Amino acid sequence: MPSSLEFERPIIELENKIDELKSFAEEKDIDLSNEINKLENRAEELKKSTYSNLIPWQKVLIARHPERPNALDYIKLLINDFMELHGDRLYGDDPAVVGGIGRFEGRPVTVIGNIKGKDTKQNVARNFGMAHPEGYRKALRLMKQAEKFNRPVICFVDTPGAYCGMGAEERGQGEAIARDLMEMSALKTPLVTVVIGEGGSGGALAFSVADRILMQEHSVFSVSSPEACASILWKDGTMAREAAEALRLTAQDLLELGVLDNVIKEPLGGAHREYNVAAKLVGQEISTQLNELQQYSIETILDNRYKKFRAIGKIG
Repeated sequence: MPSSLEFERPIIELENKIDELKSFAEEKDIDLSNEINKLENRAEELKKSTYSNLIPWQKVLIARHPERPNALDYIKLLINDFMELHGDRLYGDDPAVVGGIGRFEGRPVTVIGNIKGKDTKQNVARNFGMAHPEGYRKALRLMKQAEKFNRPVICFVDTPGAYCGMGAEERGQGEAIARDLMEMSALKTPLVTVVIGEGGSGGALAFSVADRILMQEHSVFSVSSPEACASILWKDGTMAREAAEALRLTAQDLLELGVLDNVIKEPLGGAHREYNVAAKLVGQEISTQLNELQQYSIETILDNRYKKFRAIGKIG
């Protein structure tokens, strides 16, 4: 059973009762199917009512769920013959960014993603998904390689933001992100980005200058984390809940604002509850978008990409 968030506890408690009742019925050889069915129906209704009325802050919490599937999980479930490639050929390798080549539905692709851990040890090893300059330069190296061999690029975004430590700044963090943005804008191959968790600040934007930007239903995408935004605007990091509301960071908000191309449904209760179902839904949407993009010439793709980003934020 996945670890629960505060607002999920009534659902988890009800599911635990169902499991206990099933075990008791099996142990005592008693038919309690009617009682179990009633509880299961109640649990289903409770999940539907809870997850259809989430406030932005609750979506932030789901996007950050430690058991939410990460880029490597989706690669394992969607990409065949994946070969991870390492290093930026300038400084080193960055474990906060995973990238490589493989086959998606039989077609060669390049896959790049931010990668967090699922426990403290993994998070420390992955720097909590916060990339250094060499991570963004590794990603760019793989994108340029994809362009050379006419492979579409699939990016999975899940990061609170780029790492802002002294070493990262000394090695040119801002330049590395800016170069990714510039090069992606003119990359001569189809680009599809999926926000699978937390899309934070320039660390997420560096993988998001794409022909199609998609978000999972309970992911978030914003210029700043709610905590940082609250600290800047109100000098009070505890007002993160209010900041999440003001940032318009949910997938539904961003689709309405024209930033996204589509929202990908998640299993009831979030992607962390059913990895296979979540991956299937993500894969279907990526397939739809790539099939559409590959009908166009590269000149048309580049022209549409330019128009897409020029139109974001346009009023009237």
